[in-house]
Amino acid sequence: MELHPAEIKVLKTLGSLKGPLYPKQIADKAGISEDAVLRAAGWLTTKKFVEVMEYPDEVIALDAEGEDYAENGLPERQLLNACKGKQRIPAEEVRKAVPQQVFSIAVGWIRRKNHGALAGTEFIIGDASERDDEKLLRKIKESKAIHLSALDEKEKAAFDLLASRKNVLRVTKVKTIQIKLTPDGEKIIPSLKDTEASDKIGQLTPEILKGGSWKNKTFRPYDVTVYVKPNHPAKKHPLRRAMTEIRQIFTGMGFREISGDYVESSFWNFDALFTAQDHPVRDMQDTFYLKNPNRIQIPHLERLKDPVKQTHENGWKTGSTGWQYKWKEDEALKTVLRTHTTCVTSRYLASITPADLPQKVFSIGKVFRNEAIDYKHLPEFYQVEGIIADKNANFRGLLGILKEFYDKMGFKKIRFRPGYFPYTEMSVEPEVYLEERGEWVELGGAGIFRPEVTQPILGEDIPVLAWGLGLDRVVTLRTGLTDIRQLYQPDIDALRESRL
Repeated sequence: MELHPAEIKVLKTLGSLKGPLYPKQIADKAGISEDAVLRAAGWLTTKKFVEVMEYPDEVIALDAEGEDYAENGLPERQLLNACKGKQRIPAEEVRKAVPQQVFSIAVGWIRRKNHGALAGTEFIIGDASERDDEKLLRKIKESKAIHLSALDEKEKAAFDLLASRKNVLRVTKVKTIQIKLTPDGEKIIPSLKDTEASDKIGQLTPEILKGGSWKNKTFRPYDVTVYVKPNHPAKKHPLRRAMTEIRQIFTGMGFREISGDYVESSFWNFDALFTAQDHPVRDMQDTFYLKNPNRIQIPHLERLKDPVKQTHENGWKTGSTGWQYKWKEDEALKTVLRTHTTCVTSRYLASITPADLPQKVFSIGKVFRNEAIDYKHLPEFYQVEGIIADKNANFRGLLGILKEFYDKMGFKKIRFRPGYFPYTEMSVEPEVYLEERGEWVELGGAGIFRPEVTQPILGEDIPVLAWGLGLDRVVTLRTGLTDIRQLYQPDIDALRESRL
């Protein structure tokens, strides 16, 4: 069996030092990095040569006072040093030899640790030898940090003693890894040969190619079936990925992106789209109206006001009878959070003339509805819309464009059924077939803008093909989610596991 040089070093180190070892212990002995040890341990685990054990542990490091004591000695050690090896020494002499704070702390500790005691006006010193807590303090200083689980019984008692002092030790909870040989690992060690990394090429570099050194060496084979830990690189949110993909589809089909503001006038959101001012969709239970500002200035209003007003009241010259009510300008000036991206389209059409045709534009943006939140409804979501304004456009062309658009989105089976939308006629509802569900699913709406929309805005009854869909719905279908709310939950694990 072919083993990586790092695997061989890990196995030999485990065999020589015995017992479960920390990655750092193996790294220090084998002369490789801890990362290399962990990678090798992962490979060896899949080959059943080692076992990697993870468990909660605590890491001990020096705190502020501990750093000082490790450098200058514990207070009792400083006091003992001031006694200069004498068994009896006046307390005043010792007091002058050490800082007052050190003296105050040390008096109690020399008695507690059986070094001696203060008797009247003098110190009587007995056993001044180094204690286990001092040894542990020095060990922590040298190692920077030590795992609590790595301490023996004496050291654990010394740890308890040091931990009883304020600001001496800093203890942090961690997840500890230890590596140990399995029976199979123990069996293979005698057959291992010392293999240096230079014996075989594990990674081909430009330097190796240029120098030609690869000609006299062999390449280390790779086992592509070996398990490796999942890698979770940074990735875009599924919604953002879908937006990017749809932008690429539109631009690839020759469209140009347009955009608008979240806050819009009722004129562009409703009136310009031939939605009557007494239509239920304009009620507060469906639409968010703003208190401040509660009215907004409307570009092109003077030019468009009379045609839109007459179209609503009597049909103007569109051939329609209109809605047969008295249109109010003040109602059109009310501010709303846009309920669809079609208001971006109506604004754009008002900014061009028939001489600017043909036009192919699209928009992607957030829209707002005063809806109760449930598994398929949210008060805010993303909507996609595309239009083609062309004197030669027709319904058959619309179906062809829709088929191409949905095909590029990955939906290969597409069909259409008649639909109804307030500002388009003819209208269709595209449906796509989901193989995993075994069913047809409605995905958006489309149609040709009614003359009551295009004629007041453009001045002529020019065909405008339009279609739109909810982006959130597309993403939920693609990701298999059954609840649209899951798209906006801060579930990092779900985002990590989401497909690119």
